[in-house]
Amino acid sequence: MQIWVGLGNPGAQYAMHRHNVGFMAVDAIAEVHGFDPPKKAFQGWAQHGRIGEERILLFKPATFMNRSGQAIGEAMRFFKRDIGDVTVFHDELDLAAMKVKVKVGGGTAGHNGLRSTEAHIGNEFRRVRIGIGHPGHKDKVTKHVLGNYAKAETDDLSDLLGAIAAEAWWLAKGDDARFMNEVALRLQP
Repeated sequence: MQIWVGLGNPGAQYAMHRHNVGFMAVDAIAEVHGFDPPKKAFQGWAQHGRIGEERILLFKPATFMNRSGQAIGEAMRFFKRDIGDVTVFHDELDLAAMKVKVKVGGGTAGHNGLRSTEAHIGNEFRRVRIGIGHPGHKDKVTKHVLGNYAKAETDDLSDLLGAIAAEAWWLAKGDDARFMNEVALRLQP
């Protein structure tokens, strides 16, 4: 079984924040692939399902971003999974808005959810980096990250989340390059 984690903050007031795009991605995957309804577990919400032949646990920590790793570690220990079985979907400030990149390992770039995850499970987990773009000046970063997507961005966001969900098959098979390519092709004008 693979554990796919969406990073975000729980609560309706955070639902459309750019920082919650990880939650949005796993919700889209659950809907497109017919996962079980979410159940409270491991200090968060867990959904079981399959993508192709692969069993996947979709997981959204309810611990707030700063303590995400604690909940992820709990789920990993319960299912006796190792770091190579974990994929984390998260917002990426240093990636153009609506772009997606996948990598294993790397730094945290000041992202508290990644920092917490690394502290609890190590560094070598797969990351699906979902671009939110940089606002241009460091003084504007917090407001940008913790701000809602603008109305003008919602169609593009919907297309992005749909592409991630539709092409999740490639992630499940471990073909990260094909996943990135297929998502990019879906998003071409």
